[in-house]
Amino acid sequence: MRVVIADDAMLIREGTARLLEDAGVEVVGKVDDAQKLIRVVATEHPDVAIVDIKMPPTHTDEGLVAAEQIRSSHPDVGVLVLSQYLESRYATRLLEDHPEARGYLLKERVSDIGVLKDAIARIAEGECVLDPTIVTRLIKRRRHQGPLDELTEREREVLALVAEGRSNHGIAEILVLSPKTVEAHVGRILAKLGLGDTPDYHRRVLAVLAFLRS
Repeated sequence: MRVVIADDAMLIREGTARLLEDAGVEVVGKVDDAQKLIRVVATEHPDVAIVDIKMPPTHTDEGLVAAEQIRSSHPDVGVLVLSQYLESRYATRLLEDHPEARGYLLKERVSDIGVLKDAIARIAEGECVLDPTIVTRLIKRRRHQGPLDELTEREREVLALVAEGRSNHGIAEILVLSPKTVEAHVGRILAKLGLGDTPDYHRRVLAVLAFLRS
């Protein structure tokens, strides 16, 4: 698995690279601004780009703009936003049009390199990964009436865990349910959201998108 890292904080950039390399991930580029990131992605063709949101020159949304450019020019490259900012609007902007192979994690919540490596692997496979704190904020926000209102409380719990990038087995362990029960819940969620016969991973991503847009 090959990644590039874009973060203007040298300690974060170099520290993340060292930890990932020790965990067996190939780091093919380390840059401190979004324009350099775009150039490195074009030349190195990584599996995933790890991006901070606010970088030079304006320190506003350079990482999100870069993610959009990567999607347009290199749709096979996944993007993981690794940020200190707990903003559901950033997650929505990152994922709302093309949630496949996208993720948003908070730096302070990545306490184990295994968590980061797992997220990168999931994104490289086309999944969508959201930090649990972001998911909690999205669940609590006010929203319009829609298909999600038809979900039971348990189905909402399952969908929130799907949004975190959890597998059925992982959800079963967290909720202390059998894998077959979780599979049944996921099936009902997808049916209520009107998601038809497409590959399972893609339907899960579409379910997360419905969750974000609700």
